[in-house]
Amino acid sequence: MEISADIINYNHSQMADDKAICELLAKEITTQLPETENKVWHGHPVWFIDGNPIAGYSKQKKGLRLMFWSGKDFNEPSLNIIGENSKMLQFFTIPLVK
Repeated sequence: MEISADIINYNHSQMADDKAICELLAKEITTQLPETENKVWHGHPVWFIDGNPIAGYSKQKKGLRLMFWSGKDFNEPSLNIIGENSKMLQFFTIPLVK
């Protein structure tokens, strides 16, 4: 599975440190989820299985946000689940201090 041109362009548009992390995330998600399709969806990279979003990431003020749409099923209490009725899990990278 290849990484879509839209995701490659998204990654290249980031600042140097974020770009490196985005490129690593894209490579690892694609490698670990080879049966997925990937594209920029709602402005950020997302991987899908049968049209359903599975994983993605985006640049936010807090840092880079990594998202898993069924992350609640991971059963990890330390992870940040969005909303009571949602299964989306998210966590942020720690911004580098220069």
